[in-house]
Amino acid sequence: MTLKKLTLNRNQKGFTLIELMIVIAIIGILAAIAIPNFIAYRNKSFCSAAESDANAVAAAVADYFSIPTHTGIATADLSITGTGDNTWVLAAANPNTAITITVTDGSQRCPTEYKTANPINSKGDGWSGGALHTYQKVLSLD
Repeated sequence: MTLKKLTLNRNQKGFTLIELMIVIAIIGILAAIAIPNFIAYRNKSFCSAAESDANAVAAAVADYFSIPTHTGIATADLSITGTGDNTWVLAAANPNTAITITVTDGSQRCPTEYKTANPINSKGDGWSGGALHTYQKVLSLD
């Protein structure tokens, strides 16, 4: 009786533990870079939603005044649905001169860096500073 030598099949296919660990490390590094960027873009979308709501209210006010018999306006005269939790208010010291639209970001997730980079400008449009979550747009009727 002869003894046969056992030979290991060196032609096996698969990944080694080191290769799998390297791939997982690379995925972790990519996730560490991508996730904060995604969160920042998502939070900026809350700012854009408030600004978009202000523009929609401004368009509705302009549409309302395009009818000759409409000479005064009340908030109840407009039917605008805000984005998410956003609320808006119309105010005018002199409605024949300017109407101020103030939209409050109900989510309160608009980043402070974005708001401070876009403060209220000379026309009256922009974000209120600090912890306030309000965007203001002024319609000049001159």
